[in-house]
Amino acid sequence: MDAGSDLISPEMSRRRAAASRPPLQEAGSRPYMPSLCSTPRNPAVKCYGDRFIPCRSAMDMDLAHYLLTEPRKDKKNAATPSPAKEAYRRLLAEKLLNNRTRILAFRNKPPQSESILTELRADAASIQARPAKKRRYIPQSAERTLDAPDLVDDYYLNLLDWGSNNVLSIALGSTIYLWDAANGSTSELVTIDQDNGPVTSVSWAPDGRHIAVGLNSSTVQLWDSSSNRLLRTLQGVHESRVGSLAWNGNILTSGGMDGKIVNNDVRIRNHAVQTYRGHGQEVCGLKWSGSGQQLASGGNDNLLHIWDVSMASSVQSAGRTQWLHRLEDHLAAVKALAWCPFQSNLLASGGGGSDRCIKFWNTHTGACLNSVDTGSQVCALLWNKNDRELLSSHGFTQNQLTLWKYPSMDKMAELTGHTSRVLFMAQSPDGCTVASAAGDETLRFWNVFATPDAPKAAVKTSHTGMFNSYNHIR
Repeated sequence: MDAGSDLISPEMSRRRAAASRPPLQEAGSRPYMPSLCSTPRNPAVKCYGDRFIPCRSAMDMDLAHYLLTEPRKDKKNAATPSPAKEAYRRLLAEKLLNNRTRILAFRNKPPQSESILTELRADAASIQARPAKKRRYIPQSAERTLDAPDLVDDYYLNLLDWGSNNVLSIALGSTIYLWDAANGSTSELVTIDQDNGPVTSVSWAPDGRHIAVGLNSSTVQLWDSSSNRLLRTLQGVHESRVGSLAWNGNILTSGGMDGKIVNNDVRIRNHAVQTYRGHGQEVCGLKWSGSGQQLASGGNDNLLHIWDVSMASSVQSAGRTQWLHRLEDHLAAVKALAWCPFQSNLLASGGGGSDRCIKFWNTHTGACLNSVDTGSQVCALLWNKNDRELLSSHGFTQNQLTLWKYPSMDKMAELTGHTSRVLFMAQSPDGCTVASAAGDETLRFWNVFATPDAPKAAVKTSHTGMFNSYNHIR
């Protein structure tokens, strides 16, 4: 069990509303050398112990240099040196030997070592002068802060989402507000009555126009944000509040305090088409994979389940659905879930206050790839869509957002500013900005992720040949 308020008092919401704060306002090794023969072939040459003094008059240095530098002509399948190696050999001979053919020639003075070192330093400086990839600047403070009065401080709810139309939705008590990121305008979508409210979850449909609203009364409502019109109400599926929602095309998946997970096809009258049974307590985290084939669910029973669409049972079936993987490594409630955008079978999960860990899973095999102790409650996780980075939000003691480099899990930045646990995070459609909402009743916007690089234009190559004039296949 993780810390959080499970019951929501309407009196508390009305008491906070009395504050009359307007919502969403600005607030190296040595080479091998063979030993010299200690026994001279010429008896006239004397050998003193291990010291060998050759007779230079008997040496043909030109022949020795030729045999050392020229390639063997009789060697079979000799590899031709690359142009780069040849250029390096010529440069080395020019710098160090001054193009001399004899190494042990004492007619001329040896080259000045200082001039060689100067040239080598100049070459090294030219290499270092090449522009290196700069480390990205990450702002340490929020770009914008908005007031969010009556935001329910409940770990198990999901009250913030950012749609594909660049409109952010947030539930404050029983009212849902929409904030348009394009012009900064705020509008009210709906205020739920006391019998059904307050709002316990919100989730935008993929089209960015329709929004699903989970309520404390166990029902789910579908709204059209363009006309502020209620389209339909999904009832009879759950027995208590609906704290988590996730879309997969036209399928809306809902998770409730009753531990059930239900797939609702919003196009048909009998909307409940499939159910997943495996959690014994409230389902507080739901996320579909990018392919739409796997569903990850986290619950207050400290369990993480991976479900496959092919293994779901009908609602009328009395038997339990068999999960693909049942993962029991977390020691607290599992709410934070995030599928990796660049590796389809990689899932990140975060545990509550008694666990404090971020774990990475191979959802094909069910293996835990890594586990990192963050030191505080993990409330939400978001992957960078444009780079290999992961952002996590936390509770006590620092109430911070932490940016991690994957897979090394080195800390890149810690963003502070919230004075209470950062319960919810949502990512803008372009993937650059992150909105965070906390128990301190503030909504903050962070430019934490880098702007994606502009795609390079494809280079058109002209093909020449005998078939160049045939542009079409007949």
